[in-house]
Amino acid sequence: MAHDALRRLDPSPDENQIAVRDAFADFFSNESPPSVVRAAEPLGFAATLWRRLAGLGIASMSLPGSAGGDDATLVDLVLVAEEWGRTLAPVPLASHVTATRLLAATGAPADVVHSAAQGERLVTLAHTSARAGAAQLVPDAAVAADVIALDGDELVLFSMPEPAKHVPNQGSTPLAWWVRDDDATRTVLASGEAALAAHTAAVGEWKLLTAAALVGMTEAALALAVEFARTRETMGVPIGTLQGVSFPLADVAIAVSGARNYVYKAAWTADHEPGTRPELPLMAFDAARRTATHGTTTAAHLQGGLGFTVEADAGLYFLRAKGWSALAGDPGADLSVIGERLLSTRRG
Repeated sequence: MAHDALRRLDPSPDENQIAVRDAFADFFSNESPPSVVRAAEPLGFAATLWRRLAGLGIASMSLPGSAGGDDATLVDLVLVAEEWGRTLAPVPLASHVTATRLLAATGAPADVVHSAAQGERLVTLAHTSARAGAAQLVPDAAVAADVIALDGDELVLFSMPEPAKHVPNQGSTPLAWWVRDDDATRTVLASGEAALAAHTAAVGEWKLLTAAALVGMTEAALALAVEFARTRETMGVPIGTLQGVSFPLADVAIAVSGARNYVYKAAWTADHEPGTRPELPLMAFDAARRTATHGTTTAAHLQGGLGFTVEADAGLYFLRAKGWSALAGDPGADLSVIGERLLSTRRG
């Protein structure tokens, strides 16, 4: 069997990718403990942490060599995103990396791409088309003054003097109501079918990176619950020996493994067979959001009267699983697209 055929069956990371993952895992573990996550509330953005992460090249590594980047693959990026989610680091990783890649792919002005790649200029992505006077909730628009959005048949970078006003939310993310401003600097990145295709691909990448983060946060919440179950006793035995505790934890572990496989498969396919399975990122995101919502709820529940309290780390994961999962809007829309794509493939 050919090497690529084998990789389609097993898209797990190689040694170099694992080394990249471990380097960022160390960074997030050291630089984003729960105290940093809590200190960034309610906005959900730690400027100092972002500068340090940008200094590691989180945005520039994702660009092609022709744009001054390191040719990182989507598999590389989802591995980093998983570690981001594991520590709930209050930085706009998915939005900014996706938007920066989109700027480079559409031939945006070199100075714009450079400042975004260095993390000096925060950029985010509107998931739905911009309409005059119509507000839409845009992830990370409360910290990014530059928003990429579809405007009619054009893909446009809207640059405003300052970010939009933050909308408080239970996930403590920099969510904001964003309105297309006719006074904003307007840079057309693409038009016609190319604009729609580029935007659709970018939204898919955002969902893929966010799915990876949801997998990481669920596994971290599971680890907290497992440790709790190992150390708390009832009737002289650890509560983890009880089926009513161990079985739900095992179910979460199985779900995390399945969601991670979805993410890896979607990333590998997008890297090596672009355009062939556009539904995979949506499927990965749906699996990850379901897993995160159920997994963090289970983790909080199994920690009894402690898990739901504000000071418990389980609560941090529970709230962000709910909040980050909702950033993409109505999940039913994704499910409809997945169904349509699978049906069209079958008919074809």
